[in-house]
Amino acid sequence: MKPLLLAPELFKGEGGIARILRLYLKALCDLSVDGGGVRAASLNDGPVDPGELGRYSGASLVEWKGCAGSKAAFCWAALRMGLRSDTIVCGHVAQLPLAWAAATLRPRLPYYLVAHGIEVWRPFSPLERRALEGARCVWCVSEFTRSRLLEHCRVPRARTAVVPNALDPFLEPSSVPEAPAGPPVILTVSRISIADGYKGIEHLIAAMPAVRREIPDARLRIVGRGDGLAGLQGLVGSLALGDAVEFAGYRSDSELQGEFARCRLFALPSQREGFGLVYLEAMAHGRPCLGARAGGTPEVITEETGVLVEYGDVPGIAAALVASLRREWRAQPMLERARTFSYARFKDRLASLLSP
Repeated sequence: MKPLLLAPELFKGEGGIARILRLYLKALCDLSVDGGGVRAASLNDGPVDPGELGRYSGASLVEWKGCAGSKAAFCWAALRMGLRSDTIVCGHVAQLPLAWAAATLRPRLPYYLVAHGIEVWRPFSPLERRALEGARCVWCVSEFTRSRLLEHCRVPRARTAVVPNALDPFLEPSSVPEAPAGPPVILTVSRISIADGYKGIEHLIAAMPAVRREIPDARLRIVGRGDGLAGLQGLVGSLALGDAVEFAGYRSDSELQGEFARCRLFALPSQREGFGLVYLEAMAHGRPCLGARAGGTPEVITEETGVLVEYGDVPGIAAALVASLRREWRAQPMLERARTFSYARFKDRLASLLSP
């Protein structure tokens, strides 16, 4: 097998798409140990630390191109590498026309699409529809994402498959930390951009006055950065929450391990999660999760691993936060749930879908 992975980014991005596409690269390399060789091109990555690239690839990666945001360079790399590959895995629908073009230049070249979430929950342009209809299979991260995709395109259901996201084996904790003593911390981790207002962080902040009336020392800790930060800080000020809400800024992967270890509960009541990889990361640390009953989140959070609320229901969110902080959670169901989405299972699923 000589696959080509096309990605918007693998190492530059802070969101779930970059995280899961790194695992696609690793899996393709692990599945290509027969000497076929893997190629990869990224639109937005510039120079990458060789060690970081190496641990997600190894000797199977024979060609890598980070295009530092240059669309022209990315298009050329995709077409050139496509002529040397026998399979294309496209990491985002915006890049799918390139895979279709490569298949036009090289008839019978199969290509696949990874459908993450909101980017495919919409009508498609004529070019996107044509490229979608030519895909060998569309791999959707959740059943919800598959259903939304099929609402907007004529791809036969048989040429779609659900391939859930997986935990990064390099980010799993070596041991499960005990629930911390002291004031209970509610942790949320997200990009904090105006465009990502659907994440529901403002609803968590709005719920904190009610939470503090029941649990006076409870704190909300917000990890992330972006152009929506000032608006959230303004909301905290208008509610006179003081030290009830902390803005921690950006945290590296290793620092996030500590954030999960120090929290009592992870919360992200988002409306439009295609899957919700961050919930699994919390579960791997033995932490329960609060999410919204929307998007792909209900396919990840179970009754034993967390609680679901209606999106935007601030009183309901507050009540669920209080109940969750007071509940005695068992870590074992969370760890078992996280193992359901292991990298090994993800790789096996990918191998079965790539088999002739």
